[in-house]
Amino acid sequence: MSDARPKIRLRNLHKSFGDKVVLNGVDLDVGVGESVVVIGGSGTGKSVMIKCILALLPVSGGSIQVDGEEVVGIGSKDRERINRKFGMLFQGSALFDSLPVWENVAFGLLAEKRVSRSEARDVAVGKLAQVGLTPEVGDLSPAELSGGMQKRVALARAIAADPEIIFFDEPTTGLDPIMADVINDLIVKITREMGATALSITHDLASARKIAHRIAMLYEGKIIWVGPTADIDDSGNPYVDQFIHGRAVGPIKMAIRA
Repeated sequence: MSDARPKIRLRNLHKSFGDKVVLNGVDLDVGVGESVVVIGGSGTGKSVMIKCILALLPVSGGSIQVDGEEVVGIGSKDRERINRKFGMLFQGSALFDSLPVWENVAFGLLAEKRVSRSEARDVAVGKLAQVGLTPEVGDLSPAELSGGMQKRVALARAIAADPEIIFFDEPTTGLDPIMADVINDLIVKITREMGATALSITHDLASARKIAHRIAMLYEGKIIWVGPTADIDDSGNPYVDQFIHGRAVGPIKMAIRA
Protein backbone atom coordinates (compact mmCIF):
# COMPACT_ATOMS: atom_id res chain seq x y z
CA MET A 1 0.00 0.00 0.00
CA SER A 2 3.00 2.27 0.28
CA ASP A 3 3.63 2.01 -3.47
CA ALA A 4 2.66 5.34 -5.03
CA ARG A 5 1.38 3.63 -8.18
CA PRO A 6 -1.88 1.72 -7.68
CA LYS A 7 -2.06 -1.93 -8.64
CA ILE A 8 -5.43 -1.18 -10.26
CA ARG A 9 -6.61 2.26 -11.37
CA LEU A 10 -10.05 2.96 -12.83
CA ARG A 11 -10.76 6.38 -14.28
CA ASN A 12 -14.07 7.60 -15.69
CA LEU A 13 -15.08 4.00 -16.43
CA HIS A 14 -18.31 3.66 -18.39
CA LYS A 15 -20.33 0.62 -19.39
CA SER A 16 -23.72 0.62 -21.07
CA PHE A 17 -25.92 -2.09 -22.48
CA GLY A 18 -27.85 -0.33 -25.20
CA ASP A 19 -29.67 2.55 -23.53
CA LYS A 20 -29.08 1.17 -20.05
CA VAL A 21 -26.14 2.87 -18.33
CA VAL A 22 -24.60 0.62 -15.67
CA LEU A 23 -21.24 2.27 -14.97
CA ASN A 24 -21.30 6.03 -15.31
CA GLY A 25 -17.78 7.26 -14.59
CA VAL A 26 -16.25 4.98 -11.95
CA ASP A 27 -13.01 6.23 -10.36
CA LEU A 28 -11.23 3.82 -8.03
CA ASP A 29 -7.66 2.96 -6.99
CA VAL A 30 -6.53 -0.28 -5.38
CA GLY A 31 -3.04 -0.09 -3.88
CA VAL A 32 -0.35 -2.75 -4.00
CA GLY A 33 -1.15 -5.38 -1.35
CA GLU A 34 -4.36 -3.60 -0.43
CA SER A 35 -7.80 -5.16 0.04
CA VAL A 36 -10.62 -2.97 -1.26
CA VAL A 37 -14.27 -3.99 -1.03
CA VAL A 38 -16.94 -2.39 -3.18
CA ILE A 39 -20.41 -2.48 -1.64
CA GLY A 40 -23.75 -1.59 -3.16
CA GLY A 41 -27.20 -2.96 -3.79
CA SER A 42 -28.10 -5.67 -6.28
CA GLY A 43 -27.95 -4.45 -9.87
CA THR A 44 -25.72 -1.47 -9.16
CA GLY A 45 -22.96 -2.71 -11.47
CA LYS A 46 -20.45 -4.27 -9.04
CA SER A 47 -20.07 -7.48 -11.06
CA VAL A 48 -20.00 -5.53 -14.33
CA MET A 49 -17.09 -3.47 -13.00
CA ILE A 50 -15.04 -6.61 -12.28
CA LYS A 51 -15.95 -8.15 -15.63
CA CYS A 52 -14.70 -5.00 -17.36
CA ILE A 53 -11.35 -5.24 -15.52
CA LEU A 54 -11.08 -8.89 -16.55
CA ALA A 55 -12.04 -7.98 -20.15
CA LEU A 56 -15.01 -10.34 -19.98
CA LEU A 57 -17.01 -7.29 -21.04
CA PRO A 58 -15.84 -4.49 -23.35
CA VAL A 59 -15.93 -1.06 -21.75
CA SER A 60 -17.95 1.79 -23.23
CA GLY A 61 -15.37 4.38 -22.21
CA GLY A 62 -12.72 5.30 -19.71
CA SER A 63 -9.42 3.88 -18.50
CA ILE A 64 -8.35 0.70 -16.69
CA GLN A 65 -4.70 0.49 -15.65
CA VAL A 66 -2.96 -2.51 -14.10
CA ASP A 67 0.51 -1.77 -12.67
CA GLY A 68 0.44 1.52 -14.56
CA GLU A 69 -0.29 -0.14 -17.91
CA GLU A 70 -3.42 0.83 -19.85
CA VAL A 71 -5.33 -2.38 -20.61
CA VAL A 72 -8.37 -1.04 -22.43
CA GLY A 73 -7.96 -1.94 -26.09
CA ILE A 74 -4.74 -3.95 -25.75
CA GLY A 75 -4.07 -6.93 -28.04
CA SER A 76 -4.83 -10.53 -27.19
CA LYS A 77 -1.24 -11.50 -26.30
CA ASP A 78 -0.89 -8.57 -23.92
CA ARG A 79 -4.31 -9.38 -22.51
CA GLU A 80 -3.22 -12.94 -21.76
CA ARG A 81 -0.12 -11.59 -20.03
CA ILE A 82 -2.19 -9.25 -17.87
CA ASN A 83 -4.75 -11.94 -17.07
CA ARG A 84 -1.99 -14.16 -15.67
CA LYS A 85 -1.78 -11.69 -12.80
CA PHE A 86 -5.42 -12.39 -11.89
CA GLY A 87 -7.20 -14.98 -9.77
CA MET A 88 -10.96 -15.07 -9.36
CA LEU A 89 -13.34 -16.47 -6.76
CA PHE A 90 -16.68 -16.64 -8.53
CA GLN A 91 -20.05 -16.13 -6.91
CA GLY A 92 -21.59 -19.52 -6.19
CA SER A 93 -18.10 -21.09 -6.51
CA ALA A 94 -18.76 -22.10 -10.18
CA LEU A 95 -17.03 -25.47 -9.91
CA PHE A 96 -17.14 -27.96 -12.79
CA ASP A 97 -19.35 -30.88 -11.73
CA SER A 98 -17.75 -33.24 -14.27
CA LEU A 99 -14.23 -32.83 -12.83
CA PRO A 100 -12.82 -34.04 -9.52
CA VAL A 101 -11.89 -31.38 -7.00
CA TRP A 102 -8.16 -31.44 -7.76
CA GLU A 103 -8.78 -30.83 -11.48
CA ASN A 104 -11.09 -27.96 -10.58
CA VAL A 105 -8.31 -26.39 -8.54
CA ALA A 106 -5.70 -26.91 -11.26
CA PHE A 107 -8.03 -26.15 -14.17
CA GLY A 108 -6.25 -22.99 -15.30
CA LEU A 109 -2.81 -24.58 -15.09
CA LEU A 110 -3.96 -27.58 -17.11
CA ALA A 111 -5.87 -25.51 -19.67
CA GLU A 112 -2.79 -23.41 -20.39
CA LYS A 113 -0.53 -26.49 -20.33
CA ARG A 114 1.76 -24.79 -17.82
CA VAL A 115 2.50 -28.04 -15.98
CA SER A 116 2.07 -31.80 -16.33
CA ARG A 117 -0.95 -33.51 -14.80
CA SER A 118 1.13 -34.93 -11.96
CA GLU A 119 2.59 -31.50 -11.23
CA ALA A 120 -0.87 -29.94 -11.43
CA ARG A 121 -2.17 -32.45 -8.90
CA ASP A 122 0.69 -31.62 -6.52
CA VAL A 123 -0.12 -27.90 -6.85
CA ALA A 124 -3.82 -28.62 -6.21
CA VAL A 125 -3.07 -30.64 -3.08
CA GLY A 126 -0.86 -27.81 -1.79
CA LYS A 127 -3.52 -25.18 -2.43
CA LEU A 128 -6.22 -27.34 -0.84
CA ALA A 129 -4.01 -27.55 2.25
CA GLN A 130 -3.79 -23.74 2.32
CA VAL A 131 -7.58 -23.56 2.59
CA GLY A 132 -7.74 -26.29 5.24
CA LEU A 133 -8.70 -29.30 3.10
CA THR A 134 -6.98 -32.69 3.07
CA PRO A 135 -5.51 -34.39 -0.03
CA GLU A 136 -8.38 -36.91 0.02
CA VAL A 137 -10.82 -34.13 -0.82
CA GLY A 138 -9.05 -33.76 -4.17
CA ASP A 139 -10.53 -37.04 -5.42
CA LEU A 140 -14.13 -36.14 -4.55
CA SER A 141 -16.58 -34.54 -6.93
CA PRO A 142 -17.97 -31.06 -6.13
CA ALA A 143 -21.41 -32.58 -5.57
CA GLU A 144 -20.02 -34.51 -2.60
CA LEU A 145 -18.99 -31.31 -0.83
CA SER A 146 -20.89 -28.96 1.44
CA GLY A 147 -21.37 -25.34 0.39
CA GLY A 148 -18.55 -24.24 2.68
CA MET A 149 -16.16 -26.85 1.30
CA GLN A 150 -17.08 -25.89 -2.26
CA LYS A 151 -16.21 -22.28 -1.42
CA ARG A 152 -12.84 -23.40 -0.05
CA VAL A 153 -12.16 -25.33 -3.25
CA ALA A 154 -13.08 -22.26 -5.29
CA LEU A 155 -10.66 -20.22 -3.19
CA ALA A 156 -7.93 -22.82 -3.77
CA ARG A 157 -8.58 -22.54 -7.52
CA ALA A 158 -8.38 -18.74 -7.34
CA ILE A 159 -4.88 -18.92 -5.85
CA ALA A 160 -3.62 -21.94 -7.84
CA ALA A 161 -1.35 -19.87 -10.10
CA ASP A 162 -0.13 -17.57 -7.28
CA PRO A 163 -1.85 -14.47 -8.70
CA GLU A 164 -0.82 -10.94 -7.85
CA ILE A 165 -4.44 -9.76 -7.84
CA ILE A 166 -7.45 -11.73 -6.58
CA PHE A 167 -11.06 -10.80 -7.29
CA PHE A 168 -13.75 -11.99 -4.89
CA ASP A 169 -17.33 -11.92 -6.21
CA GLU A 170 -19.77 -12.14 -3.27
CA PRO A 171 -17.47 -14.59 -1.42
CA THR A 172 -19.94 -15.41 1.38
CA THR A 173 -23.18 -15.70 -0.61
CA GLY A 174 -25.20 -18.77 0.38
CA LEU A 175 -23.16 -19.55 3.49
CA ASP A 176 -24.37 -19.58 7.08
CA PRO A 177 -22.88 -16.86 9.32
CA ILE A 178 -20.28 -19.15 10.92
CA MET A 179 -19.01 -20.57 7.62
CA ALA A 180 -19.05 -17.07 6.12
CA ASP A 181 -16.75 -15.94 8.92
CA VAL A 182 -14.45 -18.92 8.29
CA ILE A 183 -14.20 -17.95 4.61
CA ASN A 184 -13.55 -14.31 5.53
CA ASP A 185 -10.72 -15.41 7.84
CA LEU A 186 -9.26 -17.55 5.04
CA ILE A 187 -9.39 -14.65 2.59
CA VAL A 188 -7.53 -12.39 5.04
CA LYS A 189 -4.95 -15.10 5.82
CA ILE A 190 -4.26 -16.13 2.25
CA THR A 191 -4.06 -12.64 0.74
CA ARG A 192 -1.68 -11.63 3.52
CA GLU A 193 0.50 -14.74 3.06
CA MET A 194 0.64 -14.21 -0.70
CA GLY A 195 1.08 -10.45 -0.52
CA ALA A 196 -1.76 -10.27 -3.05
CA THR A 197 -3.91 -7.29 -3.92
CA ALA A 198 -7.63 -7.97 -3.46
CA LEU A 199 -10.72 -6.38 -5.00
CA SER A 200 -13.98 -7.74 -3.68
CA ILE A 201 -17.64 -7.01 -4.26
CA THR A 202 -20.31 -7.81 -1.70
CA HIS A 203 -23.42 -6.62 0.03
CA ASP A 204 -22.40 -8.53 3.17
CA LEU A 205 -21.25 -5.80 5.54
CA ALA A 206 -19.79 -8.26 8.06
CA SER A 207 -17.58 -9.65 5.30
CA ALA A 208 -16.60 -6.18 4.07
CA ARG A 209 -15.61 -5.05 7.55
CA LYS A 210 -13.41 -8.11 8.08
CA ILE A 211 -11.55 -8.36 4.77
CA ALA A 212 -11.22 -4.72 3.65
CA HIS A 213 -8.58 -2.10 4.31
CA ARG A 214 -10.86 0.35 2.50
CA ILE A 215 -14.51 0.23 1.46
CA ALA A 216 -16.07 1.98 -1.53
CA MET A 217 -19.77 2.30 -2.31
CA LEU A 218 -21.11 2.09 -5.85
CA TYR A 219 -24.44 3.78 -6.50
CA GLU A 220 -26.04 4.75 -9.79
CA GLY A 221 -22.89 3.89 -11.69
CA LYS A 222 -20.46 5.97 -9.62
CA ILE A 223 -18.31 5.53 -6.52
CA ILE A 224 -20.07 7.86 -4.11
CA TRP A 225 -17.87 7.23 -1.06
CA VAL A 226 -14.55 5.55 -0.33
CA GLY A 227 -12.59 5.45 2.89
CA PRO A 228 -10.92 3.29 5.54
CA THR A 229 -13.09 0.48 6.85
CA ALA A 230 -13.05 1.99 10.34
CA ASP A 231 -14.67 5.17 8.99
CA ILE A 232 -17.72 3.62 7.37
CA ASP A 233 -19.99 4.07 10.41
CA ASP A 234 -19.20 7.80 10.38
CA SER A 235 -19.07 8.32 6.61
CA GLY A 236 -21.26 11.41 6.67
CA ASN A 237 -22.87 10.09 3.47
CA PRO A 238 -26.64 9.48 3.74
CA TYR A 239 -26.58 6.81 1.01
CA VAL A 240 -23.83 4.86 2.76
CA ASP A 241 -25.56 5.29 6.12
CA GLN A 242 -28.86 3.96 4.77
CA PHE A 243 -27.18 1.00 3.08
CA ILE A 244 -25.02 -0.19 5.98
CA HIS A 245 -27.96 0.01 8.40
CA GLY A 246 -30.42 -1.60 5.98
CA ARG A 247 -33.03 1.12 6.25
CA ALA A 248 -35.98 1.12 3.86
CA VAL A 249 -36.38 4.89 4.26
CA GLY A 250 -33.67 7.13 2.86
CA PRO A 251 -32.24 8.58 -0.33
CA ILE A 252 -31.84 5.13 -1.95
CA LYS A 253 -35.12 4.20 -3.58
CA MET A 254 -35.67 0.58 -4.50
CA ALA A 255 -37.20 0.03 -7.92
CA ILE A 256 -40.45 -1.88 -7.47
CA ARG A 257 -42.32 -3.27 -10.43
CA ALA A 258 -46.05 -2.80 -10.47
